Amino acid sequence: MVDVGEKQVTRREATAQAVVCMQAETLRMITDGSMPKGDVFACARIAGIMAAKKTSDLIPMCHPIPIEKVEVGIEPFDETHVRIISTARCSHKTGIEMEALTAASVAALTIYDMCKAVDRGMVIEHVMLLGKSGGRSGTYQREGI
Repeated sequence: MVDVGEKQVTRREATAQAVVCMQAETLRMITDGSMPKGDVFACARIAGIMAAKKTSDLIPMCHPIPIEKVEVGIEPFDETHVRIISTARCSHKTGIEMEALTAASVAALTIYDMCKAVDRGMVIEHVMLLGKSGGRSGTYQREGI
């Protein structure tokens, strides 16, 4: 692990996304509440939040950090795609990008898990950091998003 002992504590925030591509009928079943496993988006939001809290257990060189906020938003943006946006915040000596990325990724995996019985062809794509603030490197904002 990188030694962060001498770094300054700063407020840090990161936003990440994941996109799930599926059949139109699958998304219709999610939005009308007829998916056999239940409320897909609610379960995926909870899974994303829980995953962010466990990031340092999943990724070997990640520092455990005191997370102050994790928010996971999920919404369809056309008839076959769902966009997941996660935001995580902390006041600490190291960044929170991995927690935001983990939240978006696990939320996407949860959507896949809950819908795979009706659509095994789903694709998880465009997992990326959208932006971050705080820390020595300052602010990063992905262009074109």
